[in-house]
Formats: sequence, C-alpha cells, structure tokens
Amino acid sequence: MAQRHHWDELPGAVRRDVARQAGDVLRVDSVPDGAASEFAAVIGTAHGRVFCKGGRVDGRQGWAYRREARINPALPDVVPRLRWTVERDGWLLLGFDHAPGRHPRLEPGSPDLDAVAGLLSTLARRLTPSPTVAVQPFAERWRGLVAPELVDGDTLLHTDMTPRNFLLDGDRLRLVDWSAPSRGAAWIDAAFMLVRLVRAGHSPADAERWASRVPAFAEARPEAVSAFAVALARLWERRQRSSPAPHRGPLLDAARRWLDHRESRRPASA
Repeated sequence: MAQRHHWDELPGAVRRDVARQAGDVLRVDSVPDGAASEFAAVIGTAHGRVFCKGGRVDGRQGWAYRREARINPALPDVVPRLRWTVERDGWLLLGFDHAPGRHPRLEPGSPDLDAVAGLLSTLARRLTPSPTVAVQPFAERWRGLVAPELVDGDTLLHTDMTPRNFLLDGDRLRLVDWSAPSRGAAWIDAAFMLVRLVRAGHSPADAERWASRVPAFAEARPEAVSAFAVALARLWERRQRSSPAPHRGPLLDAARRWLDHRESRRPASA
C-alpha cells in the first residue's frame, strides 16, 4: 500500500499547475479508496469537481498512471474521461471527470448485480476488437500459468474486478481505475468478477449462472474457463505466500471453491 499524501503535502508548483488546469481550488476531499495511489482526492474548483489521483513518477505506480492516461481516450463513455495531466517536480497527477456514486453490493439478492452484468456485457461488446492502444496481452501476463491459446483474444480488458472500481449513481454504473489493462479473451473480466461473487456469499454454481448473463462468458469454451480457474487459484496462492495480506485470504478461498466446483463437474476419465 502506497503512503497517502494530502493536498498540502504536494509540491507548491504541482498544486499551482493543477489549479491552472482545473480552475481555482476551493476544496479538497481525500478519497480513501485507491490504495496504490500516493494521492487521491475529489477537488472542488470554480468550474466544478474533478477526481484527481497520481503519485511520484519514480514510484511503483508511475508506469501505471502513464498507461491509464494513454488508453483513456479509447475507452467508452461508461468510463470517466481524463481531462488533464500534470507532471511536475517528479509527480504525475491525472484529472478525471468526477463520477459520483457508491460501490455496488455483490451479495446474493443484491439489486446491483443486474447493473454489473449489464456493464460487463457492454464493455466486452464495445471493446472487441480492442482499440489500437498498446497493452500487454493477457497470455503474456499469465505466462507459465495457463496455455496462451486458452486466454488469447482481441478484447481490451480491465482485469481488476474489485467492487471498489465500480461506481453506481442511480441507474448509471461506471468502471474506473484502468491502470492494469490487458488484451485477451472477452470473457476474462466476467470470470474475475465471478470469484468476487463467491467471496460475497454466492455458491460457485450461482456465481457461474450470474456470469453466464454476460454473453462472452456464456460462449466461452469450458476447458478455457477451467484452465483459468486453476491458474487463478495458483496465482493467488503464490501471492499469499510471498506477500500475505488480509484481503488475499478470502479471495484465495473463493478461487479454491470455484476451482473445486469446476473439477467436481469434470467428466471421469475412461
């Protein structure tokens, strides 16, 4: 987790450049989410509110801020638009349209599940084929975990399906924080979200039924989805061993439960 900095801790030249881009700064409210960012806040200006995040360019996330800034213009309107960037004195800040709302609830019976499935369906459709932006192929990111041909594809993926990256305002749901995009099979984001539903209390079977409401997941090859489940459990086991964290244990347990479900349905060998 990055050390979070407050507005008045940023270099004065950085704050002045933000004001030149966004307008006179009237109020700054820190945002608790986005643990990887050294700075995250809603900035109230004379021209309205903007969400601003970023950090030092030599820090862990410097490359991720540049990547998110590069792909934002290619993303659909369900993603807040990047309006400006400020790079000064070793800091890089990104200013987005402010997206109000709350995080969707994923537990069984939640009315928010319809909106999440609808948004994932829309993104898979609108981001296939992938826009012409340079992102890492998912098969390369998971090299050694899964056969490339099982996860290869031409869809621009988000890959960080935590509910904290969704903002629901009335009937409008948006997906933020595109700092870890990849290019791969269209069903992968739905598979990542499926495990979040298991963590939230759904049975693996119910979570798969929910994911099948996303056409890309419903049409996925069963052997590819099963291979993904094996790889995901293996990846989170590795991360929990190397860098234990409170949130990783429940995610690992959910991935294992889904994997057990997939394997229990595998036909017995002759």
